[in-house]
Amino acid sequence: MEKGAKIYIAGHRGMVGSAIVRKLQAEGYQHLITRTSSELDLRNQQQVQDFFAREQPEYVFLAAAKVGGIVANNTYRGEFLYDNLQIQNNIIHASYLQGVKKLMFLGSSCIYPKLAPQPLKEAYLLTGLLEETNEPYAIAKIAGIKLCDAYRAQYGCNYISVMPTNLYGYNDNYHPQNSHVLPAMIRRFHEAKEQGLQEVVIWGTGTPRREFLFADDLAAACYYLMEHYNEPGLVNIGTGEDISIRELAELVSQVVGYEGSISLDTSKPDGAPRKLMDVSKLHEWGWHHTIELPQGIQLAYQDFLLKQREGSNTTVLV
Repeated sequence: MEKGAKIYIAGHRGMVGSAIVRKLQAEGYQHLITRTSSELDLRNQQQVQDFFAREQPEYVFLAAAKVGGIVANNTYRGEFLYDNLQIQNNIIHASYLQGVKKLMFLGSSCIYPKLAPQPLKEAYLLTGLLEETNEPYAIAKIAGIKLCDAYRAQYGCNYISVMPTNLYGYNDNYHPQNSHVLPAMIRRFHEAKEQGLQEVVIWGTGTPRREFLFADDLAAACYYLMEHYNEPGLVNIGTGEDISIRELAELVSQVVGYEGSISLDTSKPDGAPRKLMDVSKLHEWGWHHTIELPQGIQLAYQDFLLKQREGSNTTVLV
């Protein structure tokens, strides 16, 4: 990407989008285009097409989405499917109409079958049933991958898709009902520490294993792939390492400084038993993560404390 190029980051206020903005600014890009959801409703086709016609971006990072954890995904099933389909369809099609040079579509590891072999290879897409609790979100993301490939095949568009693993980091969502597991733990252990609670209850059996990537590492990988990768299909972005939910809870409690006990509510759902990315393709292309989990949780917790001091009311971002 030329340093003077106009680059649109869709979803710039979210954890992923804001990390991409920081990375691009650090690399010297000055013509970054952003809009808040109140300024531009990405679910509205006409608004999106008018915006693209007016701004004429040359490159697009499609990081905008309606996101959340198990509770949010399972509760707002219609919204998660409809809103995400609308957002990505509008941006991808408007990019085609306005001749965008290159677009990156960001998906999620939930696109893979619930019981796919581990670690998850890119080739496992559409080889089995999805995890039920986040099936609508996964279907939307799968549709986005296929739309990028279809526009590449029919129109010659250079649209690429990347599938991040579970993310955390600066500007995360710590909403008590709608957040993902790691930020939810940070908030829960912090509040337990502040309130002097003797016990923190974690959902499920604690045995499912998850992989976590710091969002700024993701942004670095996205920038690297926008510079070097121009092929159909998708690329997994992760660390290639995972940890059990119980082990994660213990690590977060140590970082936060919580000294009480941890118990498990086995009546609550576990989700998929394991989700570990096979990142051999990413490594073959020359990129590796740099921020390990203990360090990343420390950074995320400091960001959480800063938001607490500022009185931030973080909610689900579209």
